[in-house]
Amino acid sequence: MDALAILLIAVGLAMDAFAVSIAHGVTLRNSRSRDALKMAASFGFFQAFMPLLGWLGGLSLGLFISGVDHWIAFGILTFIGCKMVYDSINAKTVGRQPKMLTTYVLLVLSVSTSIDALMVGVSFAFLQPPIIISVAVIGIVTSLLSFLGVSFGNTLGHLFGSRVETAGGLILMAIGLKILLEHLV
Repeated sequence: MDALAILLIAVGLAMDAFAVSIAHGVTLRNSRSRDALKMAASFGFFQAFMPLLGWLGGLSLGLFISGVDHWIAFGILTFIGCKMVYDSINAKTVGRQPKMLTTYVLLVLSVSTSIDALMVGVSFAFLQPPIIISVAVIGIVTSLLSFLGVSFGNTLGHLFGSRVETAGGLILMAIGLKILLEHLV
């Protein structure tokens, strides 16, 4: 897996965190850098940690399914991408954001926006990218986009809304198709 694919996966995975960050930014009356930093750190950490957990779990399965690993990666990325597009159409992620950013709310949002990253980590076990670099890129991209999302939520929320998550889902589906085509050709 090349650096561009890892970056695109990172951006695709970060889109739901970005959308949630925008939604939270929209609810703020004044720019609050503390909320932006807390969301960026928490979302970035969980988006990096979950693929690592998925990768560790996927390694134990690697010997049993190495002949179909590209189909598994395609299936996982396509499923996650479709789910992200579906969720964005139904506006589940953006529409239910609380106004207060408590520790509990931050933890729930961080875990819920990183479940898809866990499954991507399983596909990493089969694709064998440099895992430390991959999770670092995912964490950094998510942190940056989350910070920007909160910081510019008032402006960007009205322009992009759930279309941001739709773009992330389409990116993940395209990467899944690319992986499948690379192994079939």
